[in-house]
Amino acid sequence: MDRSSLLQLIQEQQLDPENTGFIGVDTFAGLVHSHELPLDPTKLDMLVALAQNNDRGQVCYQELVDLISSKRSSSFKRAIANGQRALPRDGLLDEPGLGVYKRFVRYVAYEILPCEVDRRWYFYRQRSCPPPVFMASVTLAQIIVFLCYGARLNKWVLQTYHPEYMKSPLVYHPGHRARAWCFLTYMFMHVGLEQLGFNALLQLMIGVPLEMVHGLLRISLLYLAGVLAGSLTVSITDMRAPVVGGSGGVYALCSAHLANVVMNWAGMRCPYKLLRMVLALVCMSSEVGRAVWLRFSPPLPASGPQPSFMAHLAGAVVGVSMGLTILRSYEERLRDQCGWWVVLLAYGTFLLFAIFWNIFAYDLLGAHIPPPP
Repeated sequence: MDRSSLLQLIQEQQLDPENTGFIGVDTFAGLVHSHELPLDPTKLDMLVALAQNNDRGQVCYQELVDLISSKRSSSFKRAIANGQRALPRDGLLDEPGLGVYKRFVRYVAYEILPCEVDRRWYFYRQRSCPPPVFMASVTLAQIIVFLCYGARLNKWVLQTYHPEYMKSPLVYHPGHRARAWCFLTYMFMHVGLEQLGFNALLQLMIGVPLEMVHGLLRISLLYLAGVLAGSLTVSITDMRAPVVGGSGGVYALCSAHLANVVMNWAGMRCPYKLLRMVLALVCMSSEVGRAVWLRFSPPLPASGPQPSFMAHLAGAVVGVSMGLTILRSYEERLRDQCGWWVVLLAYGTFLLFAIFWNIFAYDLLGAHIPPPP
């Protein structure tokens, strides 16, 4: 039901004859049942919650339109939160007779969302189309590129030690900073099978559920922001080092999700969350430690510096800033969030600084970068 048809229905039934801007929720619910209108059960529950938040048991017309249009503002969410104890239905864990796909949707809802109202909202609104194509496509592309270079170099572990590896047009190398695309395309190259396996596993286990809940645009923005911040941070803090791997984007997703779980600890219903939190932190710390070891104590003779580990840390910073803002704004317009504009301003300032740094600082500081391959 769109906004125009809803307005026409309200006018025809004279639900608001005095043009007060408020509608009785019982009257509207009776209209829905009598006309057999296709309204999700969870939306009727939310109408009751909105009415409970109003002293006169009414719903603001604009809130009703936002609910039907599946748009929720901050004030809408606060009203739902204040009245959610009136929601009559049981939790999703008690839903009987679900198919395999809907059980998976329920699992994703409890893994990602901290509020029962949000979980029910997502559960009833989620559709299988479009699928979470971004994270799946990125992971598939990374695997294909790795297999191609592995077959070409006949090397599957520590590929960066092969003299032909750094000649790839996808790798970020400080001597090829003019290749602007390399600040993003390095995410398709990996040190070896171990790094690819770690990143691919996290992208599928965390990235896909996040994309299912928050959508392709938001999660792709977060992932690519982490990737870009990773290469730019390396160009500033580790000027002689190249960068490979999608760790900047992976750590942006993981740190955002972990921070969201910690900040909503009481509301998260995912099983064994403390144990899983500890394991995730141990694995992420181990990967950073491995990257530091390869950077400063290479196990094999190398023709130049090995890839930097700073992309991991930059991705984590993006995750706890931009990522956390995105994950805490489920089904809300980001442009209405003051924190979102603060994060964008900070990220934009960083980008401008990094661009000027790459243009002028290398020559002014006399940085001795290894010759490009």
